Amino acid sequence: MLRARKRSAAAIALLVSGAMLASGCSSSKSSSSSTKTTTDSGQQITLKVGLFGTFGFKEAGLYDQYMKLHPNIKIVEDSVEDEGQYYTSLQTHLSAGSGLDDIQGIEVGRIADVDQNLSSKFVDLNSLGAASLKSNFYPAKWSAATTSDGKVMALGTDYGPLAICYRTDLFKAAGLPTDSAGVSALWPDWNSYVQTGLKYKAKAPANQAWTDTAGGTFNAIVGQSANQYYDSSGKEIADTNPAVQNAWNIAMQLSTQGLTAKLSQFTPAWNQAFTTGSFATIACPAWMTGYIKSEAGAMTGDWGVAKIPGGTGDWGGSYLAIPKASKHQKEAYDLINWLTNPDQQKTMFTSQGHFPSSQTAAQDPSIASHTDPYFGDSPLGQIYAASAATIPQAVLGAKDGTIKDTFSKAITRVEAQGQAPQASWTKALSDIKAATSG
Repeated sequence: MLRARKRSAAAIALLVSGAMLASGCSSSKSSSSSTKTTTDSGQQITLKVGLFGTFGFKEAGLYDQYMKLHPNIKIVEDSVEDEGQYYTSLQTHLSAGSGLDDIQGIEVGRIADVDQNLSSKFVDLNSLGAASLKSNFYPAKWSAATTSDGKVMALGTDYGPLAICYRTDLFKAAGLPTDSAGVSALWPDWNSYVQTGLKYKAKAPANQAWTDTAGGTFNAIVGQSANQYYDSSGKEIADTNPAVQNAWNIAMQLSTQGLTAKLSQFTPAWNQAFTTGSFATIACPAWMTGYIKSEAGAMTGDWGVAKIPGGTGDWGGSYLAIPKASKHQKEAYDLINWLTNPDQQKTMFTSQGHFPSSQTAAQDPSIASHTDPYFGDSPLGQIYAASAATIPQAVLGAKDGTIKDTFSKAITRVEAQGQAPQASWTKALSDIKAATSG
């Protein structure tokens, strides 16, 4: 899920209730079994889950399923739309040691900050049995939430393998292929993607841009590199990394050649644009497919999914962590263990589009064979599984989320406000230096 990706649709405040009967919590190997389990005490417990965006657990019916298995558990979800706002509030509550939920969502761009600077505020999940789960997860997903001294801070909910989502109706009108394989062949690399965009622009109406924003493309390209904003020594390298410079250059080509709709992602205008035909393509991590369906609505067959230029990359994905302030740490762990179990992760992909962070789940035939009529039966499972299998293990830094946000603002200054690319680049580097120094 962008989760600094902010990745959700509208803000959600969910109160999910279940029967208040004696029962209990799942074991560390719980699955989607319909067999009820019991605890010694049968104590009625409310677990509060603090999230940003739409994690999709409620929409997939997982909360209801868990509460049927554990009638003494009631789950209350508190979700805000803006991940940046959410994380700022979370930091404030962690500092105060109050106002925290039993479970807190962590975006991948923040997980290094948790590992390096906030580990004392969260439960080491090894103390609750998490070590036995390591083989379930992609190595990169597991290691990102593990501190240098071996503490496990969180369990991964989803991964962000990349594709391109596109409007089949707009492609057809512009004389471009509409089937997934034919579209994938248009752009083996990002320069080809830009050139295809210019061909599209020549035939499309002026109000139908090639892509939503160059910021999304920038994030996708950076997500294809192992070295992004930090090197393995922990040094911030945004100003010197060729991968970042290349991503910026492609983003500037899109911005300055009139190929973007000049939208800011995760805003009301952007949400509305999914239905109006304001753009034909979008950099599309797996979780974005669920977002598109929720925002575009009744447009089955008007969207398709194709391979990302370069074939792989990662953008987003999240984690669930347990603050030490929680009074129900074991019960919270049982819930996050169950939610990230391979069976539940398979459900999350086939119903919500959130690709498993569990390599065990990702290797299941039901994932590779998954298609979706909403996207014209594009081979979503094949495309996203192939992307996930070759994602480089990225070096994450404590300020990754801040740096992403800074570059997003810099790109907006160019494409929407007309600032010169070099001036915006220079300001971005200055802002990053100020945010990461000291």
